[in-house]
Amino acid sequence: MTQDDAIILKLAMTFGALSLVSVGGAPAMMPEIHRLTVELHGWLTNAEFARDFAISQTAPGPNFMMISLVGWRVAGMVGLLAATLAAIIPSSILAIIVGRLYTRFSLMAWFPVVKAALPPIVLGLIVASGVVTARAAVSGVVGFLVVIGSATFVALSRRNPLYAIAGGVIVGILAGRLGLI
Repeated sequence: MTQDDAIILKLAMTFGALSLVSVGGAPAMMPEIHRLTVELHGWLTNAEFARDFAISQTAPGPNFMMISLVGWRVAGMVGLLAATLAAIIPSSILAIIVGRLYTRFSLMAWFPVVKAALPPIVLGLIVASGVVTARAAVSGVVGFLVVIGSATFVALSRRNPLYAIAGGVIVGILAGRLGLI
C-alpha cells in the first residue's frame, strides 16, 4: 500500500466512522471534524479550517461540503471522492435501517422519550459547532466582539441573520482601516 493509498483509506475511515455517529447532520459534526482534521491528523490549520468552513456554508449545495473540501485539500480529487462517499454511504444505509425500525418501534413506551431527547442533543451539537468554528476563526478582541455581538443578535432577535453578517463585515472593514486587525 502506497502512502497515497494510506491517506485515502484514512480519509474514508475517518469520515465513514464519523457519518455513523453524526446526529444533526454536518453542522453538528463540525467540532469533531475540527478535532480530527486539525488537532489529530494535522490535515488543516485553524485558518484553513475556518476558510473551508466559510466556503462550505456560503456555497450552494449540501452542508457536508466541508467534508469534500477536506478530502480535496488532503488528497485532491480522489480524496474528495473518498471523503464524500464515506460520509454519505454509511449514514444513508443507517438512515434506511432506522426508518424501518421507526415503523416497528414507534408504538413502544420508550420510543417517545428517545424521540423527545434528540432535538436538545442536536441543538447542543450545533451550538458546540459554532463555538469550535468561532475559536478556530477568531484571533483578536475585535473578532471576539463580532462573534459575541452576532450570536446575541441572532439569539435575541427575530431578524434575518444576514444583518449580523453585514454588521460583522462592516466592523471588520472599519477595524482593518483603523489598524485594529
